Amino acid sequence: MKHIAVLSTSVRTERNSHRVGLYFKRFIEEHHLATCDLVDLLDYSFPIFEERLRFMPDPPKQVLEFADRIKRADGIVVITPEYNGGYPASLKNVIDLLSEEWKGKPTALVTVSTGPFGGALLLPSLVFSLWKKKVWTVPARYHVPKVHEAFSLEGEPAEQEAADKRTMAFLEELEWCMEARKRMQEAQ
Repeated sequence: MKHIAVLSTSVRTERNSHRVGLYFKRFIEEHHLATCDLVDLLDYSFPIFEERLRFMPDPPKQVLEFADRIKRADGIVVITPEYNGGYPASLKNVIDLLSEEWKGKPTALVTVSTGPFGGALLLPSLVFSLWKKKVWTVPARYHVPKVHEAFSLEGEPAEQEAADKRTMAFLEELEWCMEARKRMQEAQ
């Protein structure tokens, strides 16, 4: 069975995007799409980026654990809020931290905001940063406008049927990319 890491990137007080991370983890597990690891950056309290993991002489244990969780995943779902038209520094921090762990990894992007655009404005800068790390960004996008109304604190969608249908289509595209990557690796 494939393994998906759901990366919850906000470390902000009273964050709203984590609601969507909780939903995705539950959805993936309930539909037996893959095993799932909810990787919450709030659990790490990483310092501001100083050096890439591969150049650290004595990397902290939490950095190695985080890198392993990303490396083990066959695919990643990044859940990120929009802050002033961009993505949070906590996400940029971990993009820059890793190298080989990101390379070629099928990664699906979920953007959220409390406003009407669902985080769409952050995509150009995020996609560019991931492209520089050679991440395989899945073409499908998942925008959540007014996230505080769309999902409860526990990750329950306000409109369950519509959210589930949309989520299944989104994850099927991630699954296709994960399977394609697996076949390419086996052919090498």
